[in-house]
Amino acid sequence: MLKSTVALSIFLFATSIVQAVVLRDDRQLEVIIGKPPQRIVSLLPSLTETVCALGQCQKLVGVDRYSNWPESIAKLPRMGGGIDPSIESVVAAKPDLVLMAASARGAERFTALGLTVLSLEPRSHADVRRVIRTVAQALHVPTQESDRIWRNIDAAIDTAAQSIPAQVKGQSVYFEVNRAPYGASESSFIGETLHRLGVRNILPASLGPFPKINPEFVVRAQPNIIMVGESSFADMATRPGWENIRAIRMQQVCYFKPEESELLGRPGPRMAEAARIIAKCLIDKSEGSKAELIDKAKVQP
Repeated sequence: MLKSTVALSIFLFATSIVQAVVLRDDRQLEVIIGKPPQRIVSLLPSLTETVCALGQCQKLVGVDRYSNWPESIAKLPRMGGGIDPSIESVVAAKPDLVLMAASARGAERFTALGLTVLSLEPRSHADVRRVIRTVAQALHVPTQESDRIWRNIDAAIDTAAQSIPAQVKGQSVYFEVNRAPYGASESSFIGETLHRLGVRNILPASLGPFPKINPEFVVRAQPNIIMVGESSFADMATRPGWENIRAIRMQQVCYFKPEESELLGRPGPRMAEAARIIAKCLIDKSEGSKAELIDKAKVQP
């Protein structure tokens, strides 16, 4: 009987060792996850979407106020914002894993209260690939699944790039992420997508990923195409000198709907769809594309 008990204890101990996952998060801290999490709180929309893309949506017990995709999470409790989570709400949910941004407040408090915290904050395409894989490992999902998700994203961006006519390549673009205004530079994940689609970003990487822009900078740069959210529409008309921007005079401006702006601003599993939205804008609003259509119309009988 004693031998059987000892053998069982050894087996259970060995099993727990096999199941344990040791990860390093974006705070450069080692995080040990002993068994597959069954109660997950996600406090960043891109991480929420990653959990669901990995087929683990049903394990979410709470999300931040901005997480709104997929629709199946609509009724989940909201636990504050990404940078200002509700400590009380999260603790009350009794999660065995909290996913949150590295820049968010509260991680140390959660850890002190005995919760397992994994802080991840993708900022580039490479980061997105890494974060999807890290979340898969944390949830004990085979990494083949995370690799498949990334391959689909990567292939879809390539397909979007191939859909853009040659005359669109090389055109200059200003992508505004909010009306402050802040823009997406070459070093942002949005900037990387623009680069892969073959256009030129007017905001250099040296400004940082999402710099606050002096409106006069855009006037001087004279982008061929401007991409903004609908909320920036009224504000643009009041910016000094913007009436002289050729893209505005030629109506080469894409206004993204709120749901499109949200999607475009999330570095996660829906980046493929984001690339298609940007590609459609480039095709629809490109001066070169319009000129080609006009030329074709002229030669038709």
